[in-house]
Amino acid sequence: MDKSIIQLVDELPTDNITVKVLKALDYLMPGQWDNLVGFDKSIQAITGESDPQVIQKIRDRAVALYHDPKRGYQTAIKLYQTIDRADAALATAALANKVGEKISFLSFLNTMTPKADTTQTIDLLLKVVVELIAYCKLNGLPNPNPQQFATALANNYQDAALMRMMALVCIDGLLPLGPNFLGKIHEVMTGTEGNIITGNPVFVAVNNFIPGNSPSDKVGFINQGFEAVEGWMNNLVAKTGVTPQSILQSLGKFIQIADDNLDFVAVFLDQTTNYYEHTGIQSVARKLILDAQSSANLGELPAAGKISAGGKISSGYAVGQTVEVWDGEDEDWYEATILKIKEDEYFVHYVGYGSSDDDWIEEEDLRDRNYSPSEDYDYAVGQKVKVWDDEEEEWYTAIIQEVKRKKCFVHYLDYDSSYDEWVDNDEIS
Repeated sequence: MDKSIIQLVDELPTDNITVKVLKALDYLMPGQWDNLVGFDKSIQAITGESDPQVIQKIRDRAVALYHDPKRGYQTAIKLYQTIDRADAALATAALANKVGEKISFLSFLNTMTPKADTTQTIDLLLKVVVELIAYCKLNGLPNPNPQQFATALANNYQDAALMRMMALVCIDGLLPLGPNFLGKIHEVMTGTEGNIITGNPVFVAVNNFIPGNSPSDKVGFINQGFEAVEGWMNNLVAKTGVTPQSILQSLGKFIQIADDNLDFVAVFLDQTTNYYEHTGIQSVARKLILDAQSSANLGELPAAGKISAGGKISSGYAVGQTVEVWDGEDEDWYEATILKIKEDEYFVHYVGYGSSDDDWIEEEDLRDRNYSPSEDYDYAVGQKVKVWDDEEEEWYTAIIQEVKRKKCFVHYLDYDSSYDEWVDNDEIS
């Protein structure tokens, strides 16, 4: 089972070699990137919200959106993870051949087939294509369009997305290929047979995501993707004045580099960092959080709440609405209709019972009835439930974030994400 977006963002490192490398490149775009870690913290930073109830509602809506198969959040995450892992595996194999050898890394590269420039160029080209496809998936574009992506890159990219593309130019372009990296890429593209690209392990890893009915179609799309962003890369280098030497100098302020051979440094960074996955998770989280906030405001999901005239998110429940109410004595949910609303309390009439049973209910014990689990699962993502705690001998209110056949991953209301956990279905009501 893949991790939830909550887990992915909460588990991002605050300080490792990937973060150090990204901080070293921050001088090229000062103030643009912040290493946001933790999903609730990201909600606060991205939306400006500080109300815990508002943050929780955005969080719940985000969880539901992330698991919607019609949206591209999970696909984008998979793309970023796949390209980084394949890239690291290839770099690890190269470095393994150097263990115990006292020869320069450049001499070692000269023995490789295909040549190092070819391998690195293919790597860069595929990362560009992955970024293009991920952008289109996140923005609901059914067919990846290189020109639309290039326009967005030039005009709309910021924060983690801009840092990712900056790192691509520096780590996968300038360091291994030199100042004329764009010219070298053109040489490789025009002089390389298609089977060298389609046989590359990184291509094999992401092949299924690339549009095209044949290997040659896919190679053609890869070339189109690069040609669309070549101008942006050239302008970036010209505007910032970045050089391989300036990158190396800045890296040296954050990490110790034992060898100043630029080729060695580039492959070492490929092997030890996962900047595509790290910033990719942050980009997906940003888009997801903004989409969750926007759709909650529009009232697309009653459980996520609506914006009131005062700017606060209300419960989304309304007089006359049929809901389910938790009965602590019977330890079960009962169907009821809301008759009155007073702040965060609700006067309800239980369906099938007399008016003498009508009662005021707190929002914690109220839930929407619109969550329908699939045939394979007992519960649905986003559903409010009660979870039994054996030690405390008490029921706690929670929101389901992920489902398996026999377990659910839940977030407890009014508790931070450190309490999130997998619980058996028989502990849930």
